[in-house]
Amino acid sequence: MEKQTKIKLLQSLIQINSANGNEQEMAEFIAATFAKYNIQSDLIPYAEHRSSIIAEIGPKDSSFVLALSSHLDTVAVGDPNNWQHDPFSGEIIDDSIYGRGSADMKSGMAAMIIAMIELKESQITLTGRVRFIGTVGEELGAMGARELTKHGYVHDVSAMILGEPTGGNIIYAHSGSIDYTVNSHGTGAHSSMPERGNNAITNLVDFINAEKSAFDDAPDSPVLGPLIHSVTVINGGQQVNSIPEFATLQGNIRPVPEFNANQSIQRLQEIIDQLNQQPQNHLELQVDFSFDPVVNDPNDPFVTSIKKARQQAFGDAPTLDIIHGATDASEYVKDSHSFPKIVLGAGEWNDAHSIDESVSINNFLKVSETYLQVIKQECVS
Repeated sequence: MEKQTKIKLLQSLIQINSANGNEQEMAEFIAATFAKYNIQSDLIPYAEHRSSIIAEIGPKDSSFVLALSSHLDTVAVGDPNNWQHDPFSGEIIDDSIYGRGSADMKSGMAAMIIAMIELKESQITLTGRVRFIGTVGEELGAMGARELTKHGYVHDVSAMILGEPTGGNIIYAHSGSIDYTVNSHGTGAHSSMPERGNNAITNLVDFINAEKSAFDDAPDSPVLGPLIHSVTVINGGQQVNSIPEFATLQGNIRPVPEFNANQSIQRLQEIIDQLNQQPQNHLELQVDFSFDPVVNDPNDPFVTSIKKARQQAFGDAPTLDIIHGATDASEYVKDSHSFPKIVLGAGEWNDAHSIDESVSINNFLKVSETYLQVIKQECVS
């Protein structure tokens, strides 16, 4: 595939608004692109205007499956007036392509599509299968990856690369993530007579104070470090001269394998149960999203294979690192079948979700070459 054709493909992906909840057009475009090169794909409906996509090349009877995993959705643009570059233009300035999703993760996704097309065009005989996965909803719950895992689409996978933004470096581990809500129910009253009410905000403060030290005994991970937790949003009351009858907060936890998502949720519930023993408290815990941490062996042969391919493509040694964000791998790890899940993509992590999001064209092309070399190393004898 010519260089300009590769760049045009990435621009075309950026020009599709696939903000979370609107992934159908993206899935259909990718399916049509694969079809031009005689690569069969299947759309996996999730909801109205939402489909994940699976495409595969290689011998169907092969037991080795290399998965290239991406997500179709992006976060919202926000106020487009704050952007200097049209978020759906795919505008090119020097070595950068601008637009929502350029870093997270349409560049990684385009690089995977290109690698599969180039392999198909080369007519090289594959001994293993290469499976492209494009999911809905990664940015808000990873429900696409959850559904695909539930229905067995990763159960036969031997190894996986996820194209999230890493600047071309290799991420072998990442924290989990839990988003939760605590609701506090009280009794309204006039603020001049607070004794006649039950202040929902004051009761919620009890939880905030307890949460501060709730995870002090959680062991650090030798790979990911300490469990991280914060209360991040709070709302309560309707007017200044009334005792609030309802208040709510939201918090986030970044669990580690040594104190995992289930243990973290259990700890939150223990706080709620203990506080609710006091007669004024009526607190309820709601878990909004829960993602498991993912840790791979940095010395796994698949990591070694990626390092070799990446060095061939970039000309220098990659950095092996961790991140504290979650990916679709947090859902794939729930499959009973264990396999390495390594993150490597073209965009920079700091550019994800940003205004005037962009990606380096040079990185994008080199990451696609990295994927191609990994496929040749793993799926060609």
